[in-house]
Amino acid sequence: MNAPAALTHLVPEVQQREVPAALLEALKKRFGDRCSTALAVREQHGRDESSFQAPPPAAVVFAESTQDVADAVRLASQHGTPVIPFGVGSSLEGHLLAVQGGISVDVQRMNKVLAVNAEDLTVTVQPGVTRKQVNDEIRSTGLFFPIDPGADASLGGMSATRASGTNAVRYGTMRENVLALEVVTASGEVIRTGTRAKKSSAGYDLTRLFVGSEGTLGVITEVTLRLYPIPEAISAATCSFPSIEAAVRTTIQVIQLGVPIARVELIDVNTVRMVNAHSKLNLREEPMLLMEFHGSPAGVKEQAETVQEIAAEFGGKAFEWAVTPEERTRLWTARHNAYFAAIQSRPGCRAISTDTCVPISRLADCLLDSVAEADASGIPYFLVGHVGDGNFHFGYLLDPDDPKERATAEDLNHKLVSRALALGGTCTGEHGVGLHKMGFLVDEAGAGAVDMMRTIKRALDPKNIMNPGKIFSL
Repeated sequence: MNAPAALTHLVPEVQQREVPAALLEALKKRFGDRCSTALAVREQHGRDESSFQAPPPAAVVFAESTQDVADAVRLASQHGTPVIPFGVGSSLEGHLLAVQGGISVDVQRMNKVLAVNAEDLTVTVQPGVTRKQVNDEIRSTGLFFPIDPGADASLGGMSATRASGTNAVRYGTMRENVLALEVVTASGEVIRTGTRAKKSSAGYDLTRLFVGSEGTLGVITEVTLRLYPIPEAISAATCSFPSIEAAVRTTIQVIQLGVPIARVELIDVNTVRMVNAHSKLNLREEPMLLMEFHGSPAGVKEQAETVQEIAAEFGGKAFEWAVTPEERTRLWTARHNAYFAAIQSRPGCRAISTDTCVPISRLADCLLDSVAEADASGIPYFLVGHVGDGNFHFGYLLDPDDPKERATAEDLNHKLVSRALALGGTCTGEHGVGLHKMGFLVDEAGAGAVDMMRTIKRALDPKNIMNPGKIFSL
């Protein structure tokens, strides 16, 4: 388990709000044994994959329907009590923490695929459905949902954080792939945004407002998603390079030439060693690109040959192919487990991860300077990146009992994010703002834009009960 850290050095100090006994009694009356105040249950729902620590929520409500969510929010609103939505707990920036107290609304039991419209390439699901579950249930249609953040996250949570991942270079993020939502607002009202139509010019785009709002405007209770045909041919490959710069320059050239590559992931030599040890692989211990090509057999062959030629120009060698589904699954599972491989490499450590994203032309400028700083710091780290869209992650592995290491890691993170912003990038490519990036959001968007976000928040949530204390302070 990633050891937690205190919040005080990262975010403004906040006051826990009292949860009235009358509210707990009302929740117990409405939900019976689906409302728990047991410490173990509350602690489970008061922790995510971040390194932060906060008191657990006062109660957990296990919702099984939209009406359950609406009733829980309505009761909380009557008492001015915070509501924190909970999916599977895989977020990385403290999104699920009850920093101002309140109740957690767990939507994991809302896990039904409601409608598959294969002829329209759409599927509608409840928020507790995970990405693996939806793909298992629609496989017979010849379609798939491509957004893959690594963890088997819930689709409600992925929508709330505007998640993306390894396939984003070709298929985009949740922003492009969520067509419509059902949302319970801060007053307990149920609204719908968007339709299954491919486009619309009808009024404000409320769907995009809620996608990425991190639970601060409402609780997502239904999601309609865009689907894609399963490619006729899929092939994955690895290629080793003499340096990170060579791997990055190859990626930039591939993207700028318009090669429709589906995935291109960078892992540095530190990460290769960690993955080899954790997943029992024998990858060459050099900087490496993991790639995947989708399309017709001829198209995949042409893409792969083009990329191989570009890689050779930058010293890439040892192109190794994973053609069978089993080989590809093993390769991508190892990549997805890089975080856990890194944690295992330093027992008892804590990881602070970053997720900046820059325009593809500035990727080398941002990444190479950040690598040099991390090397000079002496702190163990791992580096992985969805470099096809300019997004990468450093994970600094810290001794939780050494405040100097924590300070050094936060300094490295600050320099990295500042560099990305200066190059026209963002402080968070896919993890979201949560707690850790609140100050950086002001740097990126400007005080005026953040004030406008506050205005929207106050208009839609006047009592500030929807996941308060995240994205910005009020």
